[in-house]
Amino acid sequence: MRHDQEPPGLHPLLAGRFSPSRFDPSATVDDRSLGLLLEAARWAPSAGNSQPWGFFTSRPGEPEHERVVPHLAPSSARWAADAGLLVVTLTRRHVGDTELLYSEFADYDLGQAIAHMTVQAQAMGLAVHQFRAFDLEGLTKELRPNPGWAIVSMIAVGKAAGEAPLGRDRRSVADLLSAPWSPSE
Repeated sequence: MRHDQEPPGLHPLLAGRFSPSRFDPSATVDDRSLGLLLEAARWAPSAGNSQPWGFFTSRPGEPEHERVVPHLAPSSARWAADAGLLVVTLTRRHVGDTELLYSEFADYDLGQAIAHMTVQAQAMGLAVHQFRAFDLEGLTKELRPNPGWAIVSMIAVGKAAGEAPLGRDRRSVADLLSAPWSPSE
């Protein structure tokens, strides 16, 4: 991994994005902001326009938040519970309770929707931290998504507490192009 500074020409929304390890617990995500984040996800591309994503949103003080927070792993509970918004991300992998794939690209398409939401949040002065440190089985039992739907990850959205790091460790462009064909590490 290399420690890089902002590459010249990269859009500032992308170059300035980081995953905070702390959120300001006094900062809220209002209804308008939540609506814009969901609109950004709604406009993401998907295979065959299938749009196989769904979200369960929760904010501190809401009953939904109390359903989600107990399932956070200790490692994520330290910072994620302070975010102004927690979003459980879901994808529609199967048609109902069958093994028939709804879309073989469902997880990829969900990632696109989350990426759109992340860039929109950055444009609004909010930060996003995507994570998987939670009790998947417990959260699934709690939320009971319909057959064919699966919880994939969570994202915390809010005001970052602290500044972005000066540089981030990133693989080089050359490595991105050569790694799939290079000998294993």
